[in-house]
Amino acid sequence: MKPCPCGSGLDYAECCEPYITGVKDPPTAEALMRSRYSAYTVHAIDYIISTCDQEAGSSIDVKQTRDWSEKSVWLGLKILSVVKGAAADTEGTVEFEAAYEREGLKDIHHEKARFKKKQAKWFYIDGDIVPKTVVRAGPKVGRNEPCPCGSGRKYKHCHGRAAGDRA
Repeated sequence: MKPCPCGSGLDYAECCEPYITGVKDPPTAEALMRSRYSAYTVHAIDYIISTCDQEAGSSIDVKQTRDWSEKSVWLGLKILSVVKGAAADTEGTVEFEAAYEREGLKDIHHEKARFKKKQAKWFYIDGDIVPKTVVRAGPKVGRNEPCPCGSGRKYKHCHGRAAGDRA
């Protein structure tokens, strides 16, 4: 038994593999989203491309997609919200976070993806990347305050200087 990369808790052969191999079509927008994530993890680039709605202008850079898929270690998918996108709907939105590591750096791709059903088949239309807010871990050190390293010097004369200017 091989767990599905999409995090559903099901076996891959029973979850996303039938969609990726073309045995059946995903019944919901969320199922398509999960199978697209799994396709990235197994490097099924043709599936990712075939599930994009070309008429809606979803352009995909095949080389860049292949590189992202193959050069990343996929760490997990988290579905944050689903609006519509059920089997009876014709459109839906899935907000998700896909965690991955590339070149030693961990990152999270956070997106609100839009899907549309055409002729009983779901397609990825486009998505909006949700920007990250960087929060300072500690209080900001003023340039004339003592350096937090404990040197006794003002911050501007110690760690506040450009790297090449330190004495």
